[in-house]
Amino acid sequence: MNSSAPIKTSKPEALARRYGPDALPAAGPWNAHIELLLSHRSVRGYRHEALPEGTLETLVAAAQSAATSSNLQAWSVVAVTDPAAKAALAKVAGNQKHIEQCPLFLVWLADISRNQRMATEENADLIATAYMETFLVAAIDAALAAQNATVAAESLGLSTVYIGALRNDPLKVREVLGLPAGTMGVFGLCVGYAAPDAANEVKPRLPQAAVLFREQYGNPDEPALRAGYDARLGEFSRRNEMAQVTWTKRVISRLGTIAAMKGRDKLVEIVKAMGFPLR
Repeated sequence: MNSSAPIKTSKPEALARRYGPDALPAAGPWNAHIELLLSHRSVRGYRHEALPEGTLETLVAAAQSAATSSNLQAWSVVAVTDPAAKAALAKVAGNQKHIEQCPLFLVWLADISRNQRMATEENADLIATAYMETFLVAAIDAALAAQNATVAAESLGLSTVYIGALRNDPLKVREVLGLPAGTMGVFGLCVGYAAPDAANEVKPRLPQAAVLFREQYGNPDEPALRAGYDARLGEFSRRNEMAQVTWTKRVISRLGTIAAMKGRDKLVEIVKAMGFPLR
């Protein structure tokens, strides 16, 4: 079995890795599929080893099996293997070298252009494509499809990491990939075999009590839950030689300044320029 394949773990072990031993949720149903989901981790280092023949098509079949709003199927994906193209996309994404390392880089598109072409051929007018709802549907469809592909890849012993930083410069992504109006690369996905030295530990998440509410929103214990999570994430960062900042400080740093948006503060204007009116 490839070294990046999920390690067989018991339910308590899998839950403890995701939440920490002091924040385990209540026991419930369990199977191998759930174990695989809980084993997910982002991997930022890849071997150049090629994927087995037909892997791309298998991942796309899994992606196309995801739910899609009203069966509009308002997404597409561009498979990128050319080194020059990957290098250009890595530059857009802040020089994330794993984009160049991975043997397969998938760019997931919100895509209303296919349905627009269909309407032209059928002499129809798709009035609703000019509205924000349609862009949102396309972006959600792409995310659902990509997550199906991610789970499928991990079930095959492959590793992945999402690349939201493609939104730093959607116009450059359009240029590199030759995208028509009505399409936008909403994020990328590295796929490949993890490098031996790639960090491979499951990152802890907020305790369920901080995100799961019953009947009414909110939990009065949120400050204490957040403090406990800050401590757990700090320990994770120390073990993995990452910047030792709390989750609280990380969120404030990421959302507290325009500079941290890396140009994405202009995204509304850019998306409109790419053929999504967003009314």
